[in-house]
Formats: sequence, C-alpha cells, structure tokens
Amino acid sequence: MFTKSGIIELHSATHDRLDILLRHIANVPDNLLREPVTGFGFPTVWKQLVHILTVEEGWVHDLQYKPFAGWYEEHVPTLAALLAEKRRILNATHAYLDTLDEHQLNTTLPKPAEGWFGELRSPAFILLHVITHTFHHKGQVVAMLRALGHPAPTTDLQ
Repeated sequence: MFTKSGIIELHSATHDRLDILLRHIANVPDNLLREPVTGFGFPTVWKQLVHILTVEEGWVHDLQYKPFAGWYEEHVPTLAALLAEKRRILNATHAYLDTLDEHQLNTTLPKPAEGWFGELRSPAFILLHVITHTFHHKGQVVAMLRALGHPAPTTDLQ
C-alpha cells in the first residue's frame, strides 16, 4: 500500500530534481536544445522535456476520466513557457491527489479511461509510473546534454 504523503513527497522531489536540470538548461544555447542527438526516441532535449510534462498531465487526466488533447513543443517556444506549464502541471497533480483518500489512492480503477492501454491500476501505481517515467527521460536529457558538450549537475534524489 502506498501512502498519500509518500507519493506527494516522491512527486515533489521528482519535480525538484527536474528544476535542477532546468536551471542548468537555462545556460545552454537554445539551438542546442533543439538539435537532434542520435540514439534517442525523442531526439532533442526540448522534445524530451515536453514529453515528460505532457505524459504527466495526460496520465493525471486519465485518472480523472478527463479528455486530454495533449500539447507539443510549439506550445512552449521558450524556457519561461515550459516552466509555467511545469508549475501548472505540478499544481494540477497535487490538486488531484488532494481529492483522494488513502483507500482511493490504492484502489484499482474501476474502468479504463478512453485510449487507456495496459491493465487497470491504482492511482498510486500510475503516479509512481509518472515519477519513474520522469526520471527515465531526465536521465536521457542528462546523457544528451553530455553529448552536446554541456554536462548537467547531479540530479539524483540523494
């Protein structure tokens, strides 16, 4: 069983670590953030960052059975715009968590949201997936930045 406070702590820490990376990215030339790096499914740093945030927002919408059209890199042309979306998504995830008690957090969803793939899970399981997904792609961004000549600082939880 997951605790609400534990999920909130891990989610907040994940966003804190993403903030470390974004502060570093503020000093990387914009053209490099959009330069393709071979070997990655999302081939630019910018596409990776947008993917991290849209996936979180999409999953949280799915957990609430709300439609989500998604958004793309052209919706966030600047780092300031990306940071504003990140804050909005962080706040929306926490607002969703505030609506759940421990039982709801750990109860498997009764039905799939439209477009759901995979087996049904609890909100806690899906939110843990959001956290691990963020760390996976954050790691890819770190590797890409190293390849582009701008190694990132440590962004681990410890």
